Amino acid sequence: MRPLTEHQIRTSFVNASKGDAQRAALPDLAAVAWDELDYLGWQDPRKPLLHYVALEVDDELVCLLLRGTGKTPPRKMMCAWCEDVIDGLHAASFAAPRGGAEGRRGNTIGTSLCADFRCSQNVRRAPTAFEMQTEDEALLAYHRQERIDGLRDRSTGFARAVMTGA
Repeated sequence: MRPLTEHQIRTSFVNASKGDAQRAALPDLAAVAWDELDYLGWQDPRKPLLHYVALEVDDELVCLLLRGTGKTPPRKMMCAWCEDVIDGLHAASFAAPRGGAEGRRGNTIGTSLCADFRCSQNVRRAPTAFEMQTEDEALLAYHRQERIDGLRDRSTGFARAVMTGA
């Protein structure tokens, strides 16, 4: 992911008002390891149910406002973006207001994600023995790239759904 500035993030929200975008607490952008991310996700420390995601969709920056449910899932669940199975402590359900008039009417779209937005790390980890039983470096690299591409496809698909109100 390319490095982002505060201005870029605040002006790229597609499902939040300008006031909400200005009030959003941003992470320390200088401390972000941009080359290891497919998207930037963070929680608002002042409002624990508000979360934000910044990602590229068709080479344009798109920022999303997500609202957490505040409830820890009672069991393991699969992250909709990285497709890792995660325990209830590290999983969360989110609702994103739709963009435009749909969102102003209160329509949302939901998803289940890693609560700490560690999907980029998850898709780059070595596959488990259950996932792949090989030592072939080329095959392992192919598997890793397929997981990275899948994360990008699923996260941008969600962002498009938020933007279009589909």
